[in-house]
Amino acid sequence: MTDTIFHKIIRREIPADIVYEDDDLIAFRDIAPQAPVHVLFVPKATIPTLDDLTADTAAVVGRLHLAAARYAREQGFAQDGYRAVMNCNAHGGQTVFQLHLHLLAGAPLGRFGTPR
Repeated sequence: MTDTIFHKIIRREIPADIVYEDDDLIAFRDIAPQAPVHVLFVPKATIPTLDDLTADTAAVVGRLHLAAARYAREQGFAQDGYRAVMNCNAHGGQTVFQLHLHLLAGAPLGRFGTPR
């Protein structure tokens, strides 16, 4: 099992600004935000990349999106819009090898995710 910074956050070994948590997921603000709102939604089960999903774990992707959409509505920026992104492997921009969804919002986003 690969132990990532996200696993350490899940276990509360390092601090994070946690904005959502349930039995299966945790969400916290990114420490290097790429938009005014940049929250990471992470499954607690170890799944290194999108390529590592199986039929048994695939539902977690839907749960991540549902949690992100609910957070966007609760925080009041859903109507203006947001971006939900998953990177896969190094060439796809993934730097932490634990599946996670980036929720970006709070300003008009450029074509590839950065604020205009």
